Amino acid sequence: MNEKTYKTLSHSGALNLTLGIVILATGVATGVLLLVNGARLLGEKAKMMI
Repeated sequence: MNEKTYKTLSHSGALNLTLGIVILATGVATGVLLLVNGARLLGEKAKMMI
């Protein structure tokens, strides 16, 4: 019985770790895209003001 519980918990831990890494990577990628888009908008604003 203890071995079955251990296997279940280890699979659950691995899944949580995998999901955490995926969510972290998605957040970083989204942040980079937002920064690049914001910089591009500021550059276009500077061109319009001239």
